[in-house]
Amino acid sequence: MTAEQDGDRDGTPEGAPSPADWVARQAELYESSGGTKGTTQLGVPCLLMDYVGRRSGTVRRTVLMYGRDGEDYLIVASNGGSDRPPLWYLNLQANPDVELRVNTERFGAVAATLPAEEKARVWPRLVELFPRYAQYQAGTERDIPVVRLTRS
Repeated sequence: MTAEQDGDRDGTPEGAPSPADWVARQAELYESSGGTKGTTQLGVPCLLMDYVGRRSGTVRRTVLMYGRDGEDYLIVASNGGSDRPPLWYLNLQANPDVELRVNTERFGAVAATLPAEEKARVWPRLVELFPRYAQYQAGTERDIPVVRLTRS
């Protein structure tokens, strides 16, 4: 099997596109530009995350807004304030190893949900970055998780 048939171009895994059209379009623009286009959403920096589906084993790809905490990246499992977590979050709980593209750089990382005290420390900065997070949290009884992505 060639690398291309295996979903790998030039050593870069090709994640299955998101079922949300706008996410799939942004992910394609981000990846096809080598990380020079599609890197923000509503003025907030975004990264590409490739992760493994917990049931299918398929590599999937999504675009996520992120904040920083030192060298680490922080993503919010808000799912737009839904009472259910996003599917990517459930998949990270099953397999925390991911591949990220942040602008032009691609690297492996490990995902970990922040404990309550650590979330409390970083939450205000994330809300400052994207104020809707506060609205999302206020609109659901679910505690919206924050995930730390640490370079592996």
